Amino acid sequence: MAQAKAPSGSKSSRRKFLSGAALAAAASVATPSIVKAQGPINMRWQSTWPSKDIFHEFALDYAKKVNDMTGGDLKIEVLPAGAVVPAFGLLDAVSEGTLDGGHGVLVYHYGKQTALALWGSGPGFAMDANMLLAWHKYGGGKELLAKLYASIGANVVSFPYGPMPSQPLGWFKKPITKVDDLKGLKFRTVGISIDVFTGLGAAVTALPGGEIVAAMDRGLIDAAEFNNASSDRVLGFPDVSKTCMLQSYHQNAEQFEILFNKAKFDTLPDQMKAIIANAVEAASQDMAWKAIDRYSKDYGEMRSKDGVKFYKTPDEILKKQLEVYDEVVKKKAAENPLFKEILESQIAFAQRATQWEHDTTTNRRMAFDHYFGAEGAAKKI
Repeated sequence: MAQAKAPSGSKSSRRKFLSGAALAAAASVATPSIVKAQGPINMRWQSTWPSKDIFHEFALDYAKKVNDMTGGDLKIEVLPAGAVVPAFGLLDAVSEGTLDGGHGVLVYHYGKQTALALWGSGPGFAMDANMLLAWHKYGGGKELLAKLYASIGANVVSFPYGPMPSQPLGWFKKPITKVDDLKGLKFRTVGISIDVFTGLGAAVTALPGGEIVAAMDRGLIDAAEFNNASSDRVLGFPDVSKTCMLQSYHQNAEQFEILFNKAKFDTLPDQMKAIIANAVEAASQDMAWKAIDRYSKDYGEMRSKDGVKFYKTPDEILKKQLEVYDEVVKKKAAENPLFKEILESQIAFAQRATQWEHDTTTNRRMAFDHYFGAEGAAKKI
C-alpha cells in the first residue's frame, strides 16, 4: 500500500514548531536561572523595640512570613532598636533610605505631625484597635495616611496592622485612686497621651520602651506606661514597681506599623508587592492570636510569681481622660486642618461601627462570672 504523502510544507512547519518549542522550553528554564543568578532582594530593617521584647518578635514574625511566601526571593533582616538609629529615628531612617523598612508605631512620629497620633493614641471614639484598623482599610484612613505622609515629605509606604488590646494606665509606686494622685508625678508616655497626661497634672517625659525601667530605677521618673503584660514583664517593670493600674483611654485602640522606603518598594515586582500586603493582614491576625496567648500567661505569672498587685483604674480618672482628650483634639484640630479631616473621618466611622457593636455583641462578663466566678459552672463540669 502506498504511503500517504504529507501535506506540502508539513515538514517545514514541524521543524519550525519543534524549534520554537525548544526555544520556549529553554527560555522557561533560563529565566528562573537569571533571577536566581541575580540573587534575592535583600532588605535591612530595624524595629523600635529591644530584642527581648515580644514586639520585636512580632517584627520578626512578619519578616519570616514575607521571606517564606516569596520563597526567599525577598529576604528581610530585622535589627532591634538602636542597631542603626534610635527608636524615635525610624521614620527618618526609612524615608532617607538608611534603612529599607522598619516596624514600630505611628505615635513615635508624633513630633513630625501630630495627626499621626490619631492612629492609636486616645480612646478611639469607643472603637477598639481592630475597629480602628477597619476604618483605616475601608473608611478612608489609608488614603488619609498617605496624604499625611506626603504632607511632611516622608518617602515611605505604611501598613498599619496588629490590633493591640487596651493598655494599662501604668506602673506606679502606690495605687492611683483619684485624679489628684497624678498631679506632679514624673510620668512617661508618648504621642498625644503626653498632652492628655499633662492635662491630668503629670509632668510628662517621652522615652522609648527600652529606656523606661532604667529611668524608673534611677528615679528620673516616678511612673510610666508602656503597653502589655508580656512587654512590661520582660522589660523589667515588676523589678521597679509592684503596682499596676489596669484600663485606660490614653491608648485604647493602638496598632503597629510596617514601613517601607517608598523608592525601594516601588521597584518591587507587582507580585511581590501583593505578597507583602497580604502578609501584613496574615501577620495582623497572627499577632492578635499570639498576644492573647502570651499576654494572658504573663499577666497570670506577674500576679502569682512576681508579686504584682493589679488595680482597676477608677472611673473618675477614665472619665477625666475623655474630657481632657476632647479638649486636646479640639485645640489640635483648630491648628491643623489635616488633623481635623482625619478626626472627622474617624468619628463618622466610629459612630456607626460602635452602634452596631454595642447593639449586637453579647456581654461576655456575664458568661465569665457564670463559669469562673465564686460558684462558677466550670468547677462543676
